[in-house]
Amino acid sequence: VIFAVGGMHCTSCSQMISSRLSKLSGVKSADVSYATEEARIDFDPTLITVEKMSEEISALGYSLKDISTKEKKDKV
Repeated sequence: VIFAVGGMHCTSCSQMISSRLSKLSGVKSADVSYATEEARIDFDPTLITVEKMSEEISALGYSLKDISTKEKKDKV
């Protein structure tokens, strides 16, 4: 799932977010890009919710917004 990430100022920010997400139970992988301000997160929705991931990122001072649905609509 693709998410927009707000509040990043450098590549260290993206690495910190990726590290935090990767440690969460239910997150299989998290690839965060400072250049595109996006996170590609592979997770099991039966183990973790988008809300929980967003809370974790908010605690670091960043925002997380699901944009994968918007992209699908744009491609139709």
